[in-house]
Amino acid sequence: MTNNSIPLILFAAATMLMLPKIALAQHEDKDQFIDIQTVLSTLKYDIKYYSNDNFVGTRINGYQAEKCFIDKRAIADLKKASDALNQQGFRFKFFDCYRPERAVAHFMHWAKDLTDQKTKTQYYPNIDKDTLVGPYIAERSGHSKGFTVDLTIEKLQNGKWTEVDMGSAFDLFDEKSHTLSPLISKQQQQSRLFLRDHLAQHGFKNYSLEWWHYTYNKVPKSQASEAYDFVVK
Repeated sequence: MTNNSIPLILFAAATMLMLPKIALAQHEDKDQFIDIQTVLSTLKYDIKYYSNDNFVGTRINGYQAEKCFIDKRAIADLKKASDALNQQGFRFKFFDCYRPERAVAHFMHWAKDLTDQKTKTQYYPNIDKDTLVGPYIAERSGHSKGFTVDLTIEKLQNGKWTEVDMGSAFDLFDEKSHTLSPLISKQQQQSRLFLRDHLAQHGFKNYSLEWWHYTYNKVPKSQASEAYDFVVK
């Protein structure tokens, strides 16, 4: 070993010590997660952040495949919820599940750039972009802990799966997307309540401002406090 190589080694060691806990955990704890489609028998993936079809308008950092991971401690109840839906002629359609911390950082970078308004008409037509952080975009997302899913349901009709009309699109940041919104029809409200009540029976709690957002609440918060940053691939 030459003397010139010693500073490089010291720099690398110092860099490892400065890495955030989430970056170190990604190599050790990915085994705690499972790809939902390996367990659920019938479902649909429409992973929005793997595509350009989302409120940022581009693929989000950390999404390298159209997959949906969840903490293994939630999968049994999610399967029960899915199986019960299947028996009634429905299936889950997933928009997002586990979300890397780098994706959350991507969202925050976009949210702070108030000059970028290209998706306003489609995703936040009635509110200002500088109000999105907090109610709709979180600086630290529960998705990164592996217990939160964004989803809707599809119904089998005449041999084809058709998405149930919930009254607003996924990630529409608007009062219309609140689970109990006065801006939607009675049938649309009933469909939201059907989804909410069904998932509640299996331990998933809805976030009231987003009808599609559910978090598994049977694992104590003290055991679900870690956030992860491994890439979805």
